Amino acid sequence: MTLRAALIVSLALMGAASLAGAQATPAPAAARLLPRQLALVVNDAEPNSVTIAAYYRKARAIPAANIIHVNIPGKPQRLDAARFRALKERIDSQLPPGIEAVLMVWTAPYAVECNAITAAYTMGFDAGQCGNTCAASRPSAYFNATSSHPAADFRMRLSMLLPTESVAQAKALIDRGVASGFRVPNATAYYLVTSQTARNSRADLFPRDGHLAAKKIRTRTLRADALDGVKDIMVYQTGVARVDKLDGLGFLPGALADHLTSFGGDLLGTSQMSSLRWLEAGATASYGSVSEPCNHWQKFPHPTVLLKHYLSGSSAIEAYWRSVAWPTQGLFIGEPLAAPYGR
Repeated sequence: MTLRAALIVSLALMGAASLAGAQATPAPAAARLLPRQLALVVNDAEPNSVTIAAYYRKARAIPAANIIHVNIPGKPQRLDAARFRALKERIDSQLPPGIEAVLMVWTAPYAVECNAITAAYTMGFDAGQCGNTCAASRPSAYFNATSSHPAADFRMRLSMLLPTESVAQAKALIDRGVASGFRVPNATAYYLVTSQTARNSRADLFPRDGHLAAKKIRTRTLRADALDGVKDIMVYQTGVARVDKLDGLGFLPGALADHLTSFGGDLLGTSQMSSLRWLEAGATASYGSVSEPCNHWQKFPHPTVLLKHYLSGSSAIEAYWRSVAWPTQGLFIGEPLAAPYGR
């Protein structure tokens, strides 16, 4: 899709989501993923995975039949294609009927060669991408889709990763996701145009500044390298290698946050800011690339598509997956069932 075509799509979506003014009418609530449709994949070789999965199962009332056991010793950051294929077969062989999404409860592995593990699971491993990671990726049939049954409609079982480096932080993340369903707070979706020009490829796709009174949310685009001291964040999207001043911010339950950079999904890497930092700072879900994607906007969450679906009642996993046109290299992390606008 050309940038011109993307802008046309963006403008159409902004009209559909009614973000232009206070008199706007919100989109109708969408059917969303239910706990009985989510499988938890537990790594029995990692004690944190076992503990956090048990906590999540209780917090979200996940049926016992939906708990899937695998054994991945040593916390490898990347799997080769053969080892991943065996892991996927092990997961799929245990899934009960009716599962639409899978939550992998671990930090690593998070990549399959150059693919993100969530993309490899949901769309299938793409070896061709690894020949040139900057090339265009396979398009996702779920991009901007309205279907609430991706497994049946697109043969795509959505997936997300719940990091386990800290049991306390993982429990706090889960609690934020659960809390997001109880009230709709006054919130702001922030979009930053930064001094790192190459990482501003989504700037033309940001929604217009406005206020959607029915959802109690404002949209603001700022020219800045970082937010400073704000306490009402529901969405924070930017483009920098490292995001400053995160520790002084206030993320609301269910908040989504991501930065367009090359290696945010390299969760345990150090060359750029890991997407884990968003969750540590208080966001509930995030996204990042595990290999060099170049700055194709299609490889990152489309700001207006993401906001449209989240405000329409989608869960975090659905809204994030619907917002990425080319997700092969992109890792989805966080609490999948968060849905602050789901009521």
